[in-house]
Amino acid sequence: MAYGEKPQSRPIDTTTPSVARMYDYLLGGSQHYEVDRAACHDLLQIAPSSQQLARSNRDFLRRVVRILARDKKVTQFLDHGSGLPTQDNVHEVAQRIHGDAKVAYVDSDPMVLAHGRTQLQENDNVMVIDQDMRETEKIKAEIGDFFDWTKPIAALFVSVLHCLPDTGDENDPAALIRRVAALLPAGSYMVICQLVSEDPVVRANVTRLMDDATHGNWGRVRERHEVKRYFEGMEIIDPPGLVDVIDWYPDNPPPPDHLRPTDWVEWGGMAKVKD
Repeated sequence: MAYGEKPQSRPIDTTTPSVARMYDYLLGGSQHYEVDRAACHDLLQIAPSSQQLARSNRDFLRRVVRILARDKKVTQFLDHGSGLPTQDNVHEVAQRIHGDAKVAYVDSDPMVLAHGRTQLQENDNVMVIDQDMRETEKIKAEIGDFFDWTKPIAALFVSVLHCLPDTGDENDPAALIRRVAALLPAGSYMVICQLVSEDPVVRANVTRLMDDATHGNWGRVRERHEVKRYFEGMEIIDPPGLVDVIDWYPDNPPPPDHLRPTDWVEWGGMAKVKD
């Protein structure tokens, strides 16, 4: 049984698209329904590069966890909005480098929780937390002594903040990042990327589509300068800085400009929270 497992009680809604299941479909997974596939088809009409972005984002997650574990010697990972399990999940990448690396996955999607707990039930160094990613204090309380809060932790917000609306209060994405950064021990790291577009039509159309499809369980496609503000007060790892994630320490040469998406990109990077 995975550390911290609780019984699954909420039913899986198969009538409303789920961002996690849509992402799984775009990655070529199998954990989705017709309603999710239909929403993805509509999304691809507006932003044709959506599938390419999903895959490049997943590659970024693998690289950033590998670099954190191998080069930064991080052995504790807090993954917000972790999504459905797929190949090379955070714990798999980290534990190939540090066998005792610990990962706390946070999600509130019933299907994510059900599949995650089934697949992770034999791994005592992984826990799955059933919480909205904005419930920072509840998440910390559930983690408890599973983490050593005197040692560095990598907090991951990979392709999830666009799911949160701007509220101007403690639920605002920027407020969430500040709150998580404040609780992390010295030497910790923050990883953030989200969907951005410099095209106002794409931003508006994708935001409208996803908000309607998910019945309000969506935030906003943003601009690069807005994401950059999330890193205020942190030391951005530069090079490579904040970039299209395909340019963040790529394993292979990134594509030339004429083969890159022109509608939207996943944009962000990594920062050291505090010494």
